[in-house]
Amino acid sequence: MRRSPLVRLSTPLRLLLRVLPLAMLLASALPDAAPAQLSTLVNSASQPQGDRNAPVTFTADTVEYDRENALVIAQGHVEAWQNEHVLRADRVTFDRNTGVAAAKGNVALLEPNGQVLFADYAELSQDMKNGVMRDMRAILAENGRLAANGARRTEGQINEMSRVVYSTCDLCAKDPTKAPLWQIRALSAVQDLENKKIEYQDAVLEMYGVPVGYMPYFWHVDPSVKRGSGLLIPAFGATSHLGAFFSQPYYWVIDDQSDATFVPTLTTRTGPQLSVEYRRRFNSGSLLLDASAGYLDNSLQGTIYSKGQFSLNDTWRWGFNIARASSADYVRDFHLAGYLGSEPTLLSSQVYGEGFGQGAYSRFDVRFYQTLNSVVASDKLPLVLPRYQYSYFGQPDSLGGRLSVDVGAFNVLRTVGTDTRRGSLTVNWSRPFVGELGDLWKITLHNDAIAYNANAFNEQPNFGPVSQIDKARAQPQAALDFRWPFMRDSGAWGTQLIEPIAQIVVGPQVGDSQRSKYPNEDSLDLEFSDANLFGFNRYPGIDRLEGGVRANVALHSTWYLAGTTFDALLGQSYRTTVDNQFPQASGLHDQVSDLVGRASFAPTSWLNLTYRTRLDHKTFQTRMSDALATVGVSKFSVNVGYFYSTFNPYTLFDQPPPPPIGNAFYTPRSEVTVGASSNWGRYRVSGWVRRNIRLNEMVSVGGDASYEDECFILDLRVFRRYTTYNGDNGATTALIQMTLKTVGQFGYRAL
Repeated sequence: MRRSPLVRLSTPLRLLLRVLPLAMLLASALPDAAPAQLSTLVNSASQPQGDRNAPVTFTADTVEYDRENALVIAQGHVEAWQNEHVLRADRVTFDRNTGVAAAKGNVALLEPNGQVLFADYAELSQDMKNGVMRDMRAILAENGRLAANGARRTEGQINEMSRVVYSTCDLCAKDPTKAPLWQIRALSAVQDLENKKIEYQDAVLEMYGVPVGYMPYFWHVDPSVKRGSGLLIPAFGATSHLGAFFSQPYYWVIDDQSDATFVPTLTTRTGPQLSVEYRRRFNSGSLLLDASAGYLDNSLQGTIYSKGQFSLNDTWRWGFNIARASSADYVRDFHLAGYLGSEPTLLSSQVYGEGFGQGAYSRFDVRFYQTLNSVVASDKLPLVLPRYQYSYFGQPDSLGGRLSVDVGAFNVLRTVGTDTRRGSLTVNWSRPFVGELGDLWKITLHNDAIAYNANAFNEQPNFGPVSQIDKARAQPQAALDFRWPFMRDSGAWGTQLIEPIAQIVVGPQVGDSQRSKYPNEDSLDLEFSDANLFGFNRYPGIDRLEGGVRANVALHSTWYLAGTTFDALLGQSYRTTVDNQFPQASGLHDQVSDLVGRASFAPTSWLNLTYRTRLDHKTFQTRMSDALATVGVSKFSVNVGYFYSTFNPYTLFDQPPPPPIGNAFYTPRSEVTVGASSNWGRYRVSGWVRRNIRLNEMVSVGGDASYEDECFILDLRVFRRYTTYNGDNGATTALIQMTLKTVGQFGYRAL
């Protein structure tokens, strides 16, 4: 090729060319017009950023100028940029007549959005926004990769590609030619950078190079997009209640603050169903609305679940949680327990407002409930309209003590059962002391004041002797707590701690008439254990109070030895009189309570044993046991749990006072649970079995296996329930779900 006089510059440091030095160098060897012509190729500080006519700035090892053919040839580590587009190649030839830059050898094009395109050969024009590429490859966000035999680029927004492959999987380091775990092959594809999506024609999904699915047309959002409108991956399966079903979700990005998901479902045994989830963010909070409607049992049914929380200022906020369903069968059959709770038996709704202050908390709410259990009547459930609570915990006063105050009020309404209005005030003042011998003391003054107004008191859950009551009472008490920890450092034998604990509580005797005088809304669930051994009241609420003179004692011991920890507590309660308000089997009825204790033993990081128990104080027979053993590390671990109890306080809710010991009312509960899990790199496996030992029958069994790497998730789940729930005598659920990262999920579910 004939060349005009040229200038060749070569330096080992890849000479940077700019307008001024380039013009000065060329002025000595070219005609007067040459520097002016060449200056249109290189950077000009006066050009505004983003100007379509902005010249190109580049660096290279060598540069040649062919004036006759108007070619600029840059070779060796060429890097050119214009308007935030960066081109790198081994050789770039720029034709000033056509405005086309031809790049060859290790071509890389860096886009303003961060995308990187690679090619063996590329011809670019129009500020690098138009062009064609051969053997194109692209690196996208979230480890996404595109490859094509050829591509045509238009306005920097559309990449039309032929013979396309897309995947987010890393290639095998030992054999890069080996097929990845999954990839999408297509005859052609279009990458729309403006609308952030990739469309495929004649697409095939391959797993390890083996075709497993064909799609004549398919598209997904660009991996860089966190939220994009469009069809989501469909779901299909079969259940015993719905038959075969198919769901096709659609996701709609409404604006930057809100979106919605629509999921229509078609089934073979019931009518169609549609669920809609709407989400919105506000400056002051957030809103979620999840609703569904469908045909079941020849009738239109549905659910609604909504929650929101909004800040009024730095102190106050308000919110709500609403959950309602037309029937338990609809929730069960359409598997809506995901947002209502796993196999829910009760739906709870509330509207609330709450405030947070320095050492203070205030809350006002309204609550209502809906049963999903066929054995519980909805008209017996309460409506709390309203409830208020206030708590305050003060700073130390001049005497060294602290004051705490709890104020509460509620109005409980029932269609069938007791309507209760209650106001309460609980005041505590406590003062700790430290003796000269390391002994720890604390004095506490406590008072509960409660006022009631109730009608239908003779109905559930109270079954009182009269229909209408107006009552008020106060229960002052005082307690003296004592602890004396003794610690010894035994060198090679570690450190031992022995701590005797004692508490004396003094107050008026409550008497045996609480049940016949006062409603009970918050003290139905009673379980005596080491957790409530010390305190003014072993009941969970204040509708039932504990009085009289009593002493609570325990011995606490801990041993630390070379990474081994042993901690144990054994305690008992003594009172001057029998308390007939406690049920016989509760462990608190007699003057001497049952023994309660706990023990935990962790000899190594891979073994932990925990045991809680309650023993009959006369026969030392076990009344309650709760044991858990965990053995193993993250690679593999096994846990075994056991629970036994002779007392079920929940049956107090809808029955008259409990019958004597020996009745079926006190049927023991005895269950064992065994589980195992393994986490080995990308693989996770777990399983569990739960069995009722006393009835010699299974309760539930299940397992979960999953695999996850940089591009793929496989999740297998199986669950079998043997118990009866709302007339459904057991069920089996199987779920297979595959996730192709950046593309979507594929799954099958069977019940």
